[in-house]
Amino acid sequence: MDFNSDDYFQEKFLKIAATDKTYQEITFEECRFNECNFIKCSFNKCKFINCEFDACVLSAVIFASSRLIDVNFKNSKIIGIDWTKTQQIQQLSFKKCQINYSNFRLLKIPNTKITDCEAKEVDFIETDLNNSDLTNTDFEKSVFAKTNLSKANLIGAKNYFIDINNNNLKKARFSIPEALTLLDSLDVIIK
Repeated sequence: MDFNSDDYFQEKFLKIAATDKTYQEITFEECRFNECNFIKCSFNKCKFINCEFDACVLSAVIFASSRLIDVNFKNSKIIGIDWTKTQQIQQLSFKKCQINYSNFRLLKIPNTKITDCEAKEVDFIETDLNNSDLTNTDFEKSVFAKTNLSKANLIGAKNYFIDINNNNLKKARFSIPEALTLLDSLDVIIK
């Protein structure tokens, strides 16, 4: 699929299938992508503003120097994305998605929503997730180190290992019994 314009406003894209394509300097504003597959595609210097991806597959996609502002992903597979390649991320939302093998290292993305998701082996090292909603998400083998999780909501989240001495957890919310894993980093014995 080739996009023939540099600007798209309130467009609906259905069942696009693209592999190894490069898209350059395209702006998508208030666009909806439904059942689209972008595999190993590059979006270079593109803008996604107030867009929604529903039931899509984005695997090993590169958002090089792109801007994603108020972008919502639902029921999608967004696998192996290195979000650090973007120029700007603001107000990302993932609902019922797989975001496995992604990299958010060093990003300042407060107020992010990752709810009811599978987020396995995701890199959150030194990521600012202040005031984020991370409820009901599976964080198996994800890495949290020097991560700002202050005021984050992790109720219902599971399979996480978060060292309480190495992360900012001020006013973060957790649920029992998963919250007991926070004690693992203290090297204590509880009977």
